[in-house]
Amino acid sequence: MAKEKTSKKTFKPDKSVKKILDLFEKISAVPRKSGGEDKIRAHLIDWAREHKFLYITDKAGNLIIKVKGTKGLEKKKTVVLQGHLDMVCEKTPDSDHDFDRDPIRFVYDGEWLKADRTTLGADNGIAMAIAMALCEDNDVKHPPLELLFTVEEETGLTGAKELEPDIITGKRLINIDSEDEGIFTVGCAGGKDTHIELDLTYEEVPSDYCGMTLKAHGMTGGHSGVNIHEERANAIRVLVRALMKIRDHCDLRLVGISGGTAHNAIPRDAQASFFVPADVAHKVEAIAPELEKVFRSEFSNTDPELKITAERIPLPIDRRGMMSYVTLKALDLLFAIPHGIAARSTDMPSLVETSSNQAKVWIEDGKLHILTSQRSSVMSRLEAHTNRIESISRLAGARVFSGNGYPSWRPDFNSKLLQICKKTYKNLFDKEPKVEAIHAGLECGLIGSLHPGMDMISIGPTIKNPHSPDERIHLPSIGKIWQFLVALMTEL
Repeated sequence: MAKEKTSKKTFKPDKSVKKILDLFEKISAVPRKSGGEDKIRAHLIDWAREHKFLYITDKAGNLIIKVKGTKGLEKKKTVVLQGHLDMVCEKTPDSDHDFDRDPIRFVYDGEWLKADRTTLGADNGIAMAIAMALCEDNDVKHPPLELLFTVEEETGLTGAKELEPDIITGKRLINIDSEDEGIFTVGCAGGKDTHIELDLTYEEVPSDYCGMTLKAHGMTGGHSGVNIHEERANAIRVLVRALMKIRDHCDLRLVGISGGTAHNAIPRDAQASFFVPADVAHKVEAIAPELEKVFRSEFSNTDPELKITAERIPLPIDRRGMMSYVTLKALDLLFAIPHGIAARSTDMPSLVETSSNQAKVWIEDGKLHILTSQRSSVMSRLEAHTNRIESISRLAGARVFSGNGYPSWRPDFNSKLLQICKKTYKNLFDKEPKVEAIHAGLECGLIGSLHPGMDMISIGPTIKNPHSPDERIHLPSIGKIWQFLVALMTEL
């Protein structure tokens, strides 16, 4: 997308925001990719022990820290503050960052905080930092708290799915995983993933064919729910379109193809290796800049750095490529699978109701693998859109497996918690907050299904471009969320 202008104003955090940022930096020094939350969980357990807070872990690896209410509020009803332990691990091609070992390197840019060519992990490390700061500050009055930090949120809401029903007692939950300060989220989409497998057949290519690679890269990427309405380029789809255009000019025998990193991230980079007749290789190299010009025109407002590059590669020892008709079948399948908005809500026209993300493609064990991720706030339409992708896959002769689903969270605009939050925000900032549902998946849907009667709301500081190396957090918005939560604690 076109680069947003960032403020060059000098931001001087007050004592509370500085404390939150210090805690966040310590969190960001601990590896916490999805499925590898052991170290960050241990870090939080050490913190709980240091402050003499009770803590519990369940079989899924979720962590619950119980904090007594402050003087005068001990007998108030318990409030759950909720976030997740893991983060999306994305980096630019030129970054040597190792997410299993290296700390996230902070880069301050005026009123914004970002990372050095990686995801920042404010989604959702900032929730942990805010909750910890709230419990550490002796000047903050609050009712009994349960800090609920779940695992593997980014790869399928696994922790929330497997949360043991009786492990939390609070019936009011504040999820700190939204990304726009001043907006209260009270509903979200449900989702489901689909894994497609197509058997591939290879043969030795003619001796006068040469090997080539084609790369589609430099795209903006982003969150497949939050950013899907912005029509950002999907690198897999750009690559496939380019390959099909090349195939219009000559025989093309696909060897390998890969792209995408996560089910909930719009792919930024994709590449393919293939054989073409040697006497047309120069034409393929010449087509690449022409295609780049076309795609840059299409995505001029969202992906100005989009690049298409083609080059010859040394003759490989293994000169096998997919049979011609198999190459076409694989490309047809990738091209036919839908990506992007499928329907908008008729209740809230500004809300995307149903969408899908063509998230990953790779070749392994002689099979083409495709991962798609569908979302919808209407569960019957989620099922229908998933069925459509399954049907397309079966028509291509592929096997298809759908699962890893989670429910939507239906808005309750009469929620007592919502009314208290709206009143508190208006009193603090002299303006009404915006109340909305979002097209992303939040753990509230699953937690609510496990705990009937749970009154929930989702808030958070302003975060731009989550799930991409362009992720950044607006520092002044952290202060506003802090002020709001401190005031809210005495109203609950």
